[in-house]
Amino acid sequence: MAGRRVNVNVGVLGHIDSGKTALARALSTTASTAAFDKQPQSRERGITLDLGFSCFSVPLPARLRPAPLGAEPEPEPGAEPRLQVTLVDCPGHASLIRTIIGGAQIIDLMMLVIDVTKGMQTQSAECLVIGQIACQKLVVVLNKIDLLPEGKRQAAIDKMTKKMQKTLENTKFRGAPIIPVAARPGGPDAPETEAPQGIAELIELLTSQISIPRRDPSGPFLMSVDHCFSIKGQGTVMTGTILSGSVSLGDSVEIPTLKVVRKVKSMQMFHTPVTSAVQGDRLGICVTQFDPKLLERGLVCAPESLHTVHAALVSVEKIPYFRGSLQTKAKFHITVGHETVMGRVMFFSPAPDSFDHEPVLDSFDFSQEYLFQEQYLCPGSVPAETDRGEADSRVGQASEGRCPRQQWALVEFEKPVTCPRLCLVIGSRLDADIHANTCRLAFHGVLLHGLEDKNYAESALPTLRVYKLKHKHGIVERVMDDYSVIGRSLFKKETNIQLFVGLKVHLSTGELGVIASAFGQSGKFKVHVPGLYPRDLKTYVHTKACTRMFRAA
Repeated sequence: MAGRRVNVNVGVLGHIDSGKTALARALSTTASTAAFDKQPQSRERGITLDLGFSCFSVPLPARLRPAPLGAEPEPEPGAEPRLQVTLVDCPGHASLIRTIIGGAQIIDLMMLVIDVTKGMQTQSAECLVIGQIACQKLVVVLNKIDLLPEGKRQAAIDKMTKKMQKTLENTKFRGAPIIPVAARPGGPDAPETEAPQGIAELIELLTSQISIPRRDPSGPFLMSVDHCFSIKGQGTVMTGTILSGSVSLGDSVEIPTLKVVRKVKSMQMFHTPVTSAVQGDRLGICVTQFDPKLLERGLVCAPESLHTVHAALVSVEKIPYFRGSLQTKAKFHITVGHETVMGRVMFFSPAPDSFDHEPVLDSFDFSQEYLFQEQYLCPGSVPAETDRGEADSRVGQASEGRCPRQQWALVEFEKPVTCPRLCLVIGSRLDADIHANTCRLAFHGVLLHGLEDKNYAESALPTLRVYKLKHKHGIVERVMDDYSVIGRSLFKKETNIQLFVGLKVHLSTGELGVIASAFGQSGKFKVHVPGLYPRDLKTYVHTKACTRMFRAA
């Protein structure tokens, strides 16, 4: 461990002009080739247009060091392990939400930057939603405190702190620390002679809040690339964050979107040459030459470890702040890693008697039968195909708040995507008005199974056992005995009633029965109803007949 830098990725997110880049600059001691709005377009417009990366390091806190084994020698001076904090500076403009989502998926902790003079704004709220999906810890930074009148400064900070605490109350970040700073006193045009305020305290707070996620060097190498450029005479450099596995000098890596394999010639972490890197590290890889314009951002992996999919089965959850319903056949912007494509969705759920089963988030069971849904079920929702007046237990469960603990979607991409299994998927309505005070993020989930065959509708979907409920209505003609009734007008004369034996039926008077057999040759049928007692013979009865459905039409 001696001399090693342990890397943790901290996202810097917030509304446009909240001072995120100024904060990253004030914290950082080392900048990457893509930091602090180096792009000419960013400088021209005065806003962050792409992800920026920089870092600072501190001695590795004792609580984060592994327990010593026996009498280990003291590390040599200058070789003590250090905690490297890589800052991921995300854009704040609403139109760049795709980039923000991509950046949020590689962070371990999130700093939500708030302009203390304005409080929560639209993109602040979207960033908070993304943070709840993508990471486990949050620090709120109240920036620009230098703009508050000095005599009223502390009172204004206290007031905004209480507002933010209330905002976080109903989120996973309840009780998250809130700290005031002035990253660039006087604003961007002020001379740099005035020192930032509160930065030392923020570094101390971040150090206390950071925990090191489990880093697993085993498994196939996978890196999320966010910048790509060439160096004359050396090769092409790809910079990014390692999502899984490890990489060493001389390894072969694949760029799946280009279908090419290249050898690793050299590697750097923030200008420091290294010979290997593992999951969680921020890295620049130089490989043999290819045109960098072909890979603005994407994935690099161990050869043949990733596949391109045309559709996917995703375990989904609706984002509660999204106001609309999630309808089957609707199109959404689907973000997987740094890639966003349009996709059409079909929602389905377990059968009602399996609503309470424990969610399974690492696989999809093709042997189970599933129930087609016209829309994602949530409290108060009623499937569009169902008459609200019918005594349908499935509708009752949804409207009374008993919704499935897990629901899925078949997502059909308009163009194929390359992604790993079990990756994060986010569905959005990015065509919504960016000036409207609404959440554009609709759902998120985990990709459980990708469909690689271009003709998946014929080759794969027939194995997906999704059924659609249809409702038939009949009339109780007479009561036979204490346990049986004869029904009619449910089936045609030529129907083979034997196919429906065993299906449940509901009487409008509340009893539950089972179709026992045909009765005669005219389409009448016998229903066994335990505990039946004589009722009005004109009682209505209906049964559920299942029809196989292979895909959303």
